[in-house]
Amino acid sequence: AAATVSITRINAGSAYNIIPESAHLGGTIRSFDPDIGTLIAQRMSVIASALASGFGVSAQTEIKRMFPVLVNSQAQAEAAMAIAAAMVGADLARFDPRPKGGSEDFADMLQRVPGAYLFVGQGEGPALHNPHYDFNDAALPIGASLLARIAQDRTNPDRTQP
Repeated sequence: AAATVSITRINAGSAYNIIPESAHLGGTIRSFDPDIGTLIAQRMSVIASALASGFGVSAQTEIKRMFPVLVNSQAQAEAAMAIAAAMVGADLARFDPRPKGGSEDFADMLQRVPGAYLFVGQGEGPALHNPHYDFNDAALPIGASLLARIAQDRTNPDRTQP
């Protein structure tokens, strides 16, 4: 099973010539299987303690479960893709069910209400969360129109889709 551990923050010390008393590392654990995430969290704690002990210091780990795995509802994803294809053409509306390694709080909502998380392309360039990312404002009307059409379709009492 695939998993990713990313160290995205390191804080230690306040001057270049003073050995810091402590260091704090932060980051994320992402996996498609909650049991794998639990195993990684357990192993990280054991490894951190063992490494620290080897250097005569101590380590503490604090792992916060932020977001569950995001799983789209098939029917809602297909309905949204049909609307997207009608808007921009089937060649530009791509249905890609392969798992993505992102982290999203919308996952909490999808555990309670069937729905779908969609990506709206914005052209070439660095991806989201890259320090050189530059949002393409021209994508706003497309995304807003897509959301409006999905809402209109999903609230239409005559629709036959789930």
